Amino acid sequence: MIIIKIKTKKIEDKNNNEFFQKRKLKKLSFTPYIRTETDVRNIMKDVIISLFPAIIASGLVYGINALLLIATSILSAVVTEKLFSKIFLDDTNSIHDLSAIITGILLAMTLAPLTPLPIVVFGAAMAVIFGKLMYGGIGKNILNPAVVGREFMTVFFSVSMSSGAIWFSQKALLLPKINFFANFYKAPFTSYLDELLLSSSGSLGLYSAFALILGGLYLLLKNRISWHIPVSLFATFFLITMLLKEDTSVSIGGLLLTGIFMATDMPTSPSFAGGKIYYGIMLGLIIVLLSLLGIKNETLSYVLIILNPFTKFINKVFRPVVFGYNVKEEILKQSGKMILLTIGIFTFAVIFVKFHKFGIIPYLVYLYILILTIKLITTKKRINY
Repeated sequence: MIIIKIKTKKIEDKNNNEFFQKRKLKKLSFTPYIRTETDVRNIMKDVIISLFPAIIASGLVYGINALLLIATSILSAVVTEKLFSKIFLDDTNSIHDLSAIITGILLAMTLAPLTPLPIVVFGAAMAVIFGKLMYGGIGKNILNPAVVGREFMTVFFSVSMSSGAIWFSQKALLLPKINFFANFYKAPFTSYLDELLLSSSGSLGLYSAFALILGGLYLLLKNRISWHIPVSLFATFFLITMLLKEDTSVSIGGLLLTGIFMATDMPTSPSFAGGKIYYGIMLGLIIVLLSLLGIKNETLSYVLIILNPFTKFINKVFRPVVFGYNVKEEILKQSGKMILLTIGIFTFAVIFVKFHKFGIIPYLVYLYILILTIKLITTKKRINY
């Protein structure tokens, strides 16, 4: 009987070991149910191509200064990705997906043309580290990396980032405006069309609304983004501003850059059509709300910081009704959740504005750094264990 017990115990131990090994392998394996020729690198290539018109426009206005700033931002993002992905993710090939290049470009698009290059290096590095790598890499981030980088720059270099000297220089300015339509017929409307083609005000990405629209159309044709977020954002913003008859500090270029390139970032935007439309509407409403509450220079950064964390909840509320469930009952449930979600977003937005006015935002950034660092350390310990 003793021998039988020992043998039985050995067999049980062997079965347990095999069971845990299978579970371990399950966690490390991927099930290839869906195959596609489209990969992350191809998508990122198209996004880079779509940003070329805006890059060219910035070069026309501020020449080598603009191009050097963009190149510095890209190089810093790529080098940071290469160095720190090994430390955080044990991955030396993550730069091959080209996402670091897009982070560098988008960050540069939100900056003043004469932003000091060392600050640009810092911002791009922080965008990659605290906007992507600390979450576990591409697709796992909660906030848009470019927005994270810009906010770090604003907090740690507040004097330089708020200086009027970095926004305009007559000496560095190459092409203040063009008169393409005005040459045919001089009128306020034709002057406005010329400003859409090229202007010299705002950050690097806002010099040509036409260039941003061209990039957006390319992404739509290549099926890299859908119309839902940009169209619902623009429609909501213009409708509300017309009804309120209030001027906002947000430019057309700023709306286009946000709606087409920033708000459609896949990891930080909703997945389903209904959720995307809701997300776009909320973006438009919160932008107007922030403007009415006195936020000026940080409106477009803040609106993404406010809404990005709600993406997961929006996906839950707007997920398609599963076949077999009572459609009316599910719609009523989702309507109730949507009302609560909307109240939560507006409440968070108002609180965030209060934080801004009381100067608490820097402390939130410090807390953000602390939380992500603790999370990284505990995750590393758990993996090693």
